[in-house]
Amino acid sequence: MAVVRAEMAGKVLEVCVVEGDAVGEDQDLVIIESMKMQIPVGSPEEGTVKKVFVAPEQFLNEGDPIVELG
Repeated sequence: MAVVRAEMAGKVLEVCVVEGDAVGEDQDLVIIESMKMQIPVGSPEEGTVKKVFVAPEQFLNEGDPIVELG
């Protein structure tokens, strides 16, 4: 299992997956807005989304969990 974490602080603009989705490596999981830029957060590996920890408009700090993959 892998927990994908925020690499920088920002606001969640879009959650691109739901629990149970199969994802491929580099597939977008969420889009974060930071410093007026839209930054996609991709999956580090293939897997299944076990848990989504974020919602649109939520503010993230660096290191906050975004998605758990199994």
